[in-house]
Parts: sequence; C-alpha cells; structure tokens
Amino acid sequence: MPTAPRRPLAKDVRPVELDDLDARIVAILEREGRITNADLAAALDVAPSTAHARVRALVDRGVVAGFHASVDQARLGKGLQAMIGVTLRPGARHDSIVAFADEVRRLPQVLQLFFLGGTDDFLVHIAVEGASDVREFVVEHLSAQQSVATTRTSIIFEYHRNGIAAPFR
Repeated sequence: MPTAPRRPLAKDVRPVELDDLDARIVAILEREGRITNADLAAALDVAPSTAHARVRALVDRGVVAGFHASVDQARLGKGLQAMIGVTLRPGARHDSIVAFADEVRRLPQVLQLFFLGGTDDFLVHIAVEGASDVREFVVEHLSAQQSVATTRTSIIFEYHRNGIAAPFR
C-alpha cells in the first residue's frame, strides 16, 4: 500500500464515479487501511497487480486521501473523551472564526475540530485523562477566548465509527 498519497492538483470536488471493483476496494480500505496488497487482491479475487494499480488510481484521483491508524486514547492515559459545542460572539465573525480554529486545532487535547452551520459554530472533540482536565480545557482554552460566547460539553461514553472522512477542501 502507498504510504504517502498524492493529492490531485485541481480542487475539483465533483463526485467521482466508481465501478464495482473500485467501490469494493474503498469499502475494504475503510475497514482495514493496513491490508496488504496480496490480501486485498485475494479478497477481491483479482491479480495483485490489478489491486495495486486500482489503489494507486484511487489515490491519484483523490478518492483515497490517506491511510490512518486508530489510536486507543485510553492506552495513552486519555481515557475520557468529550464533545464541546462552541458558539462565538457576533461581530467580526470571519476573523474570530479563523483565529479560533487556528488556535484550537493546535491544542494537544484536540482530536477533531468541526466548523458547523447551526446552533454551534464549532464542535471540538477532545481526549483527556479525567473530568478535571475537561473543565480545565473548557475554562482555559475556550471560555477564556473573548470571541467565545458559550460552550456546551458532552461526555462521550461510547462511540462507533464507520469510516474516516478526508478534510473538506
């Protein structure tokens, strides 16, 4: 499997049509990104060269945007995860949105940052050791920012992920 996918040069976000074989490859890679080319070819009942060429083409076309590891945060001492909805204050929205996103995405506790349309402006997914760390994160890194109007914290008990989406362009 390629380790450093090449991104398409154009910012073409039109849907890419997949034939049946490409769709099956995508489904397998979503479940098991580290599958060997030989195992992928066997699962598809195609030659290894065909599997390799098809995966390479999916990467080149931007359909497969990367290969990812799923990290057990609890094994790293970060057994508590939370989703924090953040609403920014009105006024100078563009600047505050950009500044907020730039600052928060760099924090080591942040696993994912979502910019939303709706009640919340952002959804911040964090992993920390315990409840006091969630409180500290919200108070020191979110509520302390002048652009933040409100936060809503939800503790994650359990989750299921069907796949990993590539960042929006």
